[in-house]
Amino acid sequence: MAEVSKWEVVDMTLPEGSNIILAQSHFIKTVEDVYETLVTASPLLEFGIAFCEASGPCLIRYDGNADDLIQKAVENAERLGAGHSLVILLRKGYPINVLNQLKAVQEICRIYAATANPLQVLIFETHQGRGIAGVIDGFASKGIETEEDVVDRKVLLREVIGYKR
Repeated sequence: MAEVSKWEVVDMTLPEGSNIILAQSHFIKTVEDVYETLVTASPLLEFGIAFCEASGPCLIRYDGNADDLIQKAVENAERLGAGHSLVILLRKGYPINVLNQLKAVQEICRIYAATANPLQVLIFETHQGRGIAGVIDGFASKGIETEEDVVDRKVLLREVIGYKR
C-alpha cells in the first residue's frame, strides 16, 4: 500500500477583487472547454485558467482573457502541483454566475471551492504524485446569527448585491 510521504497546506493567492474556483478535471481539453464556458457566461467576465495535466508531459496548461489572472492562476497551480487540479480566477463576476455552467463541462469531476475568502488547500504527496485532500475556505464559525444578523443578511442580498427582490 502506498504511504503518504509528505503533506502540506498550500495558500492560494487571489488578486484584489477576484474569486477563485478550485476544481478537479480529467482531460487536456479542459482548458479550451472551460475558456468557452466562461467567455460565453458574461461579456464583462475576466478570468484566468490553469490546469495541472496528470499524464504525458504533465504540463500546466493555461488560458484566459486577463493576463494578470492567467499569471496568478498559473502560480497557484504551480504551488499545488496536484494532478488534474484546475484553478480558475474570476473578476467582474462571481462563482454563482458560472458554477452551473462549469458543472456541465464534461471534463470537470468535482468542485472543491468557489470563494473570495482566503483559501488553503490540503495536499498529500505519495511516490506517485500529489493530490488534493480538501480545502479550508475562509474562517471558523464564530456563533449563530441573531435576528439583527438575519436583517443584515437580507439587506445585503436584496439591496447591496441585488440577488433577491
